[in-house]
Amino acid sequence: MIADIIRFGRFVETPLVDEKMFALKQMSRFRNALVSNMSDLKRKALVVLDQTFPEYQSIFSDVFGKTSSQILLEYSSPSDYEQISIDDLTQIIEQTSRNRLGKKTANKLMELASNSFGVTFCKNAFSFQLKMLMEQIRFIEDQIKECEEEMSQLLIDLDTPIMTIPGVGPILGATILSEIGDIHRFDKPSKLVAYAGIDASVSQSGQFESSGTSISKRGSSHLRRALFQAAITAHKHDPVLKAFYEKKRKQGKHYYVCIGAVARKLCYIIYAILKSNKPYEVPPHSPVET
Repeated sequence: MIADIIRFGRFVETPLVDEKMFALKQMSRFRNALVSNMSDLKRKALVVLDQTFPEYQSIFSDVFGKTSSQILLEYSSPSDYEQISIDDLTQIIEQTSRNRLGKKTANKLMELASNSFGVTFCKNAFSFQLKMLMEQIRFIEDQIKECEEEMSQLLIDLDTPIMTIPGVGPILGATILSEIGDIHRFDKPSKLVAYAGIDASVSQSGQFESSGTSISKRGSSHLRRALFQAAITAHKHDPVLKAFYEKKRKQGKHYYVCIGAVARKLCYIIYAILKSNKPYEVPPHSPVET
């Protein structure tokens, strides 16, 4: 193309990617990578914890919640509890849980630590690993929060109606919007559905052709994942999507097949509001389509 410009003076107009939209896409994918990394670290931390203090998880509903995380950072093996008084442990628990938990939890923790069946062989090495893993998890959690703040600001700047759809918050909204990009690239909603890879796949065998309930999984996997996540929430809160989902279930369709159908319908809604740049409104007396 550059050679043509030099030789013949041909200038071809190329659409410039909106900088903020591109930035949003980069931030969204970076956040997804951080979340994936954190999930991996949490799995590793649980493996170590199961070896050193297997009873610990019976105390906290969320091992990686604020209170539990702080305790594991300071006391990563059962033997560490020998160095702390019940009052000091209670204070840590009360402060980090905002008084939702207290001495009862501290007593239970001390009791389990003193009678733990966790391995004592190489306990210092395991304790070191767990502490390092918890520090990494906390660091990535902070990075994710910063990333989400940047994404929220970019969404505000883009002034999009995407979040007027029930089930689409700032994170899913950012992913959906940025993965779609310029909606005018698609001249009809079915092309957006195909781009997301949630159109029905067609299988062929000899003279037989079958369009089943599976999806093609072409296009953007990031967009497809976000649409499915949005569909899971939206079908509970939007009356049109709820009725559509329930009709599919009554037809005997599997849960995930129904969610896939909701995601496709959601794609049509997203196409309409982005094309018109108007907020989503539930149509009065909307028919439930098949």
